[in-house]
Amino acid sequence: MCPELFIVRGDVDSYSKYSKLVTAIVADQVPLFEKSSIDEFYIDMSGMDKFFGCSQYSLQLRNKIEKESSLNLSYGLSSNKLISKVATNEVKPLGQIVIPYGEEKVYLAPLPIEKMPMVGGKTSELLRRMGVDTIRILSQISVEMMTNGSGKNGIELWRRANGIDEAPIVPYHEQKSIGTENTFGSDTIDISFLHKELDRMTERIAFELGDTNKLAGCITFKLRYSDFQTETMQASIPYTAADHGLLAKAKELFTKLYKRRQLIRLIGVRFSHLVPGNYQISLFDDTHETVSLYQAIDSIKHQFGERFIVRTAGLDRKRDDKPKVEKCLRQFR
Repeated sequence: MCPELFIVRGDVDSYSKYSKLVTAIVADQVPLFEKSSIDEFYIDMSGMDKFFGCSQYSLQLRNKIEKESSLNLSYGLSSNKLISKVATNEVKPLGQIVIPYGEEKVYLAPLPIEKMPMVGGKTSELLRRMGVDTIRILSQISVEMMTNGSGKNGIELWRRANGIDEAPIVPYHEQKSIGTENTFGSDTIDISFLHKELDRMTERIAFELGDTNKLAGCITFKLRYSDFQTETMQASIPYTAADHGLLAKAKELFTKLYKRRQLIRLIGVRFSHLVPGNYQISLFDDTHETVSLYQAIDSIKHQFGERFIVRTAGLDRKRDDKPKVEKCLRQFR
């Protein structure tokens, strides 16, 4: 159907390898940094101007990374994360730029509003209907008007348009795995109950995985019998944060592992081999409806809380979950 199509296969293992290499170089060279994605870093260079100079040190660091990894880099040096991100995007590829302190607003002013983080498609469309097409015009709108139009988001948009960003550098720590386990009040052999618990646990940590922009490449299932004998089984999986895929694999491991038909005291699920990234849509397996559904679910959970919408199979009948879900749906509509 498309003979001119070129298929370029992704290689997440390779991406992860190079990301770890660059992370190690940065960690060795700077006192404080934040890794915001698989290929994006914020570095605190406070005080470096008293020694080598921030600009010179940034250039030296870039050259070192390029030499040791053979990767091309761009950077923007400024007084805050917002300006640095925008500036870096503007000089890609193979660029560098320094925005002096006090000139943040001047730098942003001529740029289209779409260049500013927080301005997505819908916000951009709304602002352009109002006659706002550059960041300069956005910065000139009063805070009161922005608040009336967009609430707290309006205040933040105004602050960013004026080059104000006080977000701190969040020190980077490598997260090795994410998981949960549940020790039951009384040992059980109720398969239906165990599947329900597995649904609930997997859905919760899958949401946490996606919420922290992580993908898992391995899943481990843990089972402890009433005699305290503990067994585990793990399996490699395509990197994902989608709970339907993770849940299917967790249940598969449970079925393979549970052979003794004895009372169970504890079950646990853990995701590991974590890499930064977002859910990758499967060209052949994921429909538009599936992707839209997961986006809507994540939106509801972020707005109303993780327990406001859950799989019915994972509902805790001992808790008052149903009224919360109904309340959420009324508000969401």
